[in-house]
This record gives sequence, C-alpha cells and structure tokens, in this order.
Amino acid sequence: MDAEAEHAEWGLFGRPLFADKEARALSRVGVVDIGSNSVRLVVFDGAARSPAYFYNEKIMCELGAGMSETGRLNPEGRVRALAALRRFALLSEGMNAPLTLVATAAVRDAADGDSFREEVFDETGLTIWVIDGEEEARLSAQGVLLGWPGSYGLVCDIGGSSMELAEISGGRVGRRVTSPLGPLKMRDVSGGRKARDKHIKEVISGLAKTMGTQRDRLFLVGGSWRAIARIDMERRAYPLHVLHEYRMDATAVAETAKFIEKSDMEELRGRCGLSSSRASLVPYAAEVLKQLVQKFKPADIAISSYGIREGLLYEQMPQKLRDRDPLIEACYSAEAKDARLPGFGRRLFDFVRPLFADATPAKLRLVKAACLLHDVSWRAHPDYRAETCFDNATRANLGGLKHWERVFLGLALLHRYRNKREGTRFENLNGLIDAEETQQAEILGKALRFGAMLWMSERSTAGARLEWDPVERFLRLSLTEEASDLFGEVAEARFKSLANSLGAETEVAIG
Repeated sequence: MDAEAEHAEWGLFGRPLFADKEARALSRVGVVDIGSNSVRLVVFDGAARSPAYFYNEKIMCELGAGMSETGRLNPEGRVRALAALRRFALLSEGMNAPLTLVATAAVRDAADGDSFREEVFDETGLTIWVIDGEEEARLSAQGVLLGWPGSYGLVCDIGGSSMELAEISGGRVGRRVTSPLGPLKMRDVSGGRKARDKHIKEVISGLAKTMGTQRDRLFLVGGSWRAIARIDMERRAYPLHVLHEYRMDATAVAETAKFIEKSDMEELRGRCGLSSSRASLVPYAAEVLKQLVQKFKPADIAISSYGIREGLLYEQMPQKLRDRDPLIEACYSAEAKDARLPGFGRRLFDFVRPLFADATPAKLRLVKAACLLHDVSWRAHPDYRAETCFDNATRANLGGLKHWERVFLGLALLHRYRNKREGTRFENLNGLIDAEETQQAEILGKALRFGAMLWMSERSTAGARLEWDPVERFLRLSLTEEASDLFGEVAEARFKSLANSLGAETEVAIG
C-alpha cells in the first residue's frame, strides 16, 4: 500500500506497525545491563515501537566498588552478580526471551573483567558483550530516542564508575564522550569535598571542549539521576510520581543539591523509596550534576527512564518503526489487546475531530490517543472505571508524554465515564494543567462518552456526524434514519452534557 492510500485508509497517524512481521520479531526481547553499581534484567514485550516492560529486576551488586584502589571487581559484588545472572538465565528460558548481556565501565576496566566473563559463560552459557564508553553513550542516547523521536539536546548517562555524554539532533546520535565521573569513583577521590569539586570541574571543562556549546535540553539517564529527581519531587511536594519526562531547571538542581547536603540521608532515603546503596551515592552524583548544569547551561532538564537497555532494543528496530510515534503505537496496541471493539477508536477519532478543527498536531495526537484508549478499562468495576482510566493514563509506561499531557489524557478518559471530576483522589494533580487545557480535556472526554453511544458497528460509521461552529457556539448532530434509533434517552443526555461543556446551542437533524 503506498503512502497516499495508507493515509486515506488510516488517517493522520497512519496504520499501526506493531503487528508487522518486523515488530513481532521484537515482541519478547531480554536485555541484561551489567553496570558498576547494579545488574538489571529487563524483558520487553508488546508493540515494538513502545514496548511494555514484561519483566524488570535489579540487583545492587556494586561491582565497581573499590576499583580505584584494587583495579579489580568488588569480590562480594562479583559473587552477587554471578548469582543474579544464573537466576536471569533461568528466568529468560522460562519466558522464552533470548538475552543480550552488555557490561560497561566496571567490567571493561577491571583486571579480572575477562575472568568474570569466562566464569559467567561457564556457569550460564551466556556471553557478555563489553562495550566501551563511546558505545555506551551511543546506546543510551538511542534509548532516549525511543521515548523522544526526533529530539535534540545532550544526553548524560551516569553509571557507578563513569558518566557519558552524547548529542542528539533530528533523531540521530552525534558526538559522544566518556568520563570517570561516576559516583563510585567520586567516593574514592581522596582529599574530601574540595578535592572532588576541583576534580569534577577539571573533567567537565574537558568534556565541554569536546562536546562544544550545548544550550538545548539536557536528558538525564541513570539511577543516580533518577534518585536525585525523586528527591527533587519530595522537596517540591510534586504530586505526580512519574520520573520519565520529569522536568527540572538549573535553579531546582542547585536547591536540591543544597537540600541533599542538609538532609539526613537515611531519613530521606525512606521518604523517597531509595535503596541504601543508591542513597549512599546520591551526594556524590549531586556534586557532579550541579557543576554539569553550571557548565553546559541547558535550556531545560528532562529525566529519562529510558537508557542503554532501551537503546539496545532501538538498535534492532527498522527505521520505519523508529520513525513512528511511540504514544500512538502503544495506544493502538492497547486497543487491539483490551478494547471490546478493536478498531472503534479510529472511527471515534473521526467523529470527535470536528470539535478540534483548529487543534495543533500535538493536541490532535492526544485526542487520537484518548480515542484509542477510551474503552481499554471496561473490565474495571463501573464505580471505579473513571479513576482507573485516569490512573492508567497518568502512570502507565507511555512514551512521548509530558506530565501535563498525562494529566490531560487522564482527565479526558475520566470524563469518558464520569461527568464531574470533583471528588476524585486525583484533584492534587490539577495544578499540573491550566484551566483551558482542563476544559478541553472535559470536552474531549464528554465527546467520547457520547460518541460511544452511537458507533457500535462498522455499518453505522457514516450514520452520525458532528458539526461545530466555535464562533456562533452552535453544535449540530446529523443522524441517518438508520442511526437515529441509537439516539436514545441516555445518548441524548450525554449529547446535552457535551453541549453544556461547550456552552453551545444544539440542533439534531435526522435523515
């Protein structure tokens, strides 16, 4: 099918690719990331462009602890890592998920790194691929591109023993560089805080010379950065505890660094849900981040939950999958798997679109996502469907969504099942979205709620049409004779509710 025919059949966002042969080949992919601080297994499943996390397990091994002095892997960490890998090998076999194992700074720098790899192979049959710093930077940047296709800026991935930088522009990875600024190594720097600050400044100055001026977005990848973001959320009493796409600026970084210095880390660790090993590294990572932001002066800072593991998945994707919108692909996949009438969301989008005739592509993308997701929570108890929809939209693993967009999508789906949003447990999130967007989400949700009453079969696709005049505030519903019987009492009440939200006069035309 050529592009013009596909657009005619599928509309603005194209045909979903998750069911293609190339996508199905990626439907169950296992990745093990052997880092300096942790060893993690992730098994991806679902739509290849925006995969679900079928399984996710992490063991904090600290393989790189003490390497500055010994030059060898931490003996205790080595034993724990080997035990974890034996377990992961058995799990992957049970899940029918072939594994790719990659090791970063600790294994590549350790004198006994090769013997560790041989021991793992002898006991599990698994081959560890040791990647250098620049390759680590590239894969981490590709992980960011999985969630932000076409994005641009500077990706900074911090591990236990190293920190990598990579530039991305137009969906491509450019210059990249590695450095020894991981918090495990910072902890081993002698001379205290003053010596660390001097060392960090010198290294970052060298990185800036290599990478050049960067004034775009800074994407932060890695467990220590995510821990700092959790602490920033705690400091700000931020209501949505979703790390992916969480935003900070230079002022927030400086204030949170001070907050960390003054806090009891054990008490803060408990409040933020951090492991003790992770919390012990946070102060060192905060020192690095503060100077990194001061030197590169990014326009804004975004936390990415996607990194090297997602980058390995992205590596296997054909370009046509990489180019697709991760949000829309994930929503197509959810509709196909969970909706009562798969395919109905596409017709519903055509039905409600006249209400958003002047919407930007970014807004239409949210409208499309809401239409595809409008029925995927139907199995929830009727008393809780609205809240279930909101919870799913705001907290689900959906790529390419800012936090306010998550709330917009959640509100629209809440109104799909409920006229009023007051009295829900999500009212504390209202501050993340402005009044105009809140009203637009309500209109969309009520349009979905009404449209779902009319479009129950493929045969009735042409049976109902909305026309909206925003200047005259006039809403017209046109029904064919065949579809008119669908416009019963409940449908009429929902149409009036939609009109009230629009502040509109109405007309219903039959025939």
